[in-house]
Amino acid sequence: MCGIAGYVGVAPRELLPSMLRVLKHRGPDDEGLHVEPEVGLGSTRLAIIDLDTGHQPIANADESAWVVFNGEIYNFRDLRATLQGRGRAFRTRSDTEVVLQAYEAFGDACVERLRGMFAFALWDRQRRRLLLGRDRLGKKPLYYWHRHGLFLFASELKALLCHPAVARTVDWDALHHYLAFGYTPSTRSIFAEIAKLPPGHTAVLADGRLALTRYWALPAGNAATAARIAPAEAPRLVRHELREAVRLRLESDVPLGVFLSGGIDSSAVVASMREVTGQRISTFTVGFGGSAASYDELPYARMVARRFETDHHEEILEPVVADLLPTIAYHFDEPFADSSAIPTFVVAQATGRHVKVVLSGIGGDETFAGYPRYLGLRFSELYAALPRPLRMVPAAAARRLVRESEASRSWGNWIRRFLDAADQPLPDRYLGWTRFFSDRDLERLATPALRCRWRESVDDAQRRAFGGLGHDDPVDGAFRIDLSTYLPDDLLVMADRMSMAHSLELRAPFCDHHVIELSHRLAPAAKLPRLRLKGLLKAAFADVLPREILARRKQGFMIPLARWLRTDLRPLVDDLLSPDRVRARGLFDVATVEGLKREHLARTQSHADRLWTLMMAELWMRQYLDATGLWSARE
Repeated sequence: MCGIAGYVGVAPRELLPSMLRVLKHRGPDDEGLHVEPEVGLGSTRLAIIDLDTGHQPIANADESAWVVFNGEIYNFRDLRATLQGRGRAFRTRSDTEVVLQAYEAFGDACVERLRGMFAFALWDRQRRRLLLGRDRLGKKPLYYWHRHGLFLFASELKALLCHPAVARTVDWDALHHYLAFGYTPSTRSIFAEIAKLPPGHTAVLADGRLALTRYWALPAGNAATAARIAPAEAPRLVRHELREAVRLRLESDVPLGVFLSGGIDSSAVVASMREVTGQRISTFTVGFGGSAASYDELPYARMVARRFETDHHEEILEPVVADLLPTIAYHFDEPFADSSAIPTFVVAQATGRHVKVVLSGIGGDETFAGYPRYLGLRFSELYAALPRPLRMVPAAAARRLVRESEASRSWGNWIRRFLDAADQPLPDRYLGWTRFFSDRDLERLATPALRCRWRESVDDAQRRAFGGLGHDDPVDGAFRIDLSTYLPDDLLVMADRMSMAHSLELRAPFCDHHVIELSHRLAPAAKLPRLRLKGLLKAAFADVLPREILARRKQGFMIPLARWLRTDLRPLVDDLLSPDRVRARGLFDVATVEGLKREHLARTQSHADRLWTLMMAELWMRQYLDATGLWSARE
């Protein structure tokens, strides 16, 4: 695991060392660079595999090709054996050298043979070309900038900002996407001149031109492929693929552990570990004291730890969130509004004191139908079919009787969002449940000066993903939206940045592409048997997991944000969203922002996610624009 950076073109001598300095948290164990005329490759290394000879950059035998690599290739031993069978000799035991040798054997198509998480840059001196590659789901990041005959790349956006020519001009369409969904899209960053290599893509820079190629996409699903899997066989196949994904992710020369929440996903990971290793398993759980009591999952985690006899670590934490936010915002580089970043940051910090590698259940919800909104889509089809008069009475009663809640499940908020979207067609109905601000909300929130800068539709990627639905089932379209956008652009970004902030490598077995591909061969009804969330995954592990784990409702890695905004974080709300500050930015309508604050503070309606989105945008602007003196609302 590493931070990587580099350039092709004429660059200042001190650029590459400067880029590596700001990536040091991603790799505190080692640092290396290779520089030749108009080319530089650099790496900061978190040593996980081949501690002695895995120094980067790595060259081939005649030093005509060099590579820097971030991530882990879980099938590197098998791939190494294949390459040795072709007569290739290795000088290290690292997976990084396997990437380089695979390129020499298979060319750009080498990425199709890699099973893991990765972002790499490979300079081929003989062909005068740079090859970039990123893993299928986008677990590892890769940003780039290409202007004036110079190409820069890095694991994090902040490293590109080390070059004085990289402008901090805001990409207003990326900001539009952020306000809608809470994160920036997979192809662009918050800065107009900086882009991201999308998941499942390679890019080749040659003769000054950059060409992107997609090498993987979510597989099509249809009734024929689903029919070839007997219902009784599905749980066995799921368990087999997840067990294999976990087994591969135990490859490490340093201690590793598991984030254990007590939910079905992380519990299934621990159960799979127990099946493939007789070694001691370390599990890590955090609980939050004080006002976060309804979010505590410690009893369930203990239950799983006892069942599988793990070396279990617990920490009860009461973080001062306002003090953490500047550090969290710094590590994201872009505005990011998923408040789960706070507990993710804290649990990574606690775990990083014990191990350097951790497995996580991230991706289980998107792969095996864990979100209540998937059931909402089923029910909405039935609800939409009712005559409008029959819908009005129960809808009015529900709005009146079901109140907002500050517990981890807010039925009031869910029901309001369900009813608001009931008359919309698909996929608008589903997208409405995933957005922080709707188009109508943004009409009121954004000033005319901001709205006139928006050139593109905010949800094109989501609509394209939904359009690829299989099995003649809109729920499959919902899975595809989440796997194509929410998982890579929100959850995996959060997992990478918050773990690497503490030099901790996070591995996600549910994001193994073999697991994903099996999931899409199955019809949605198979993953939601009898409308039971994660019914298939629970059936796969029913004989080994405690009954209480199988029966409990989904909770999620959440915090009492709504309550905190009224109490502990109230001074921060007043600071970041003061009328004077909002007016000075010139982006948001002051009266609209004040209305959101007023309704939330009075508990008339919860606007926690919306307020948080605006607060994190303001905090990002202070760090990345105000601090440089480059901000202007009329930019």
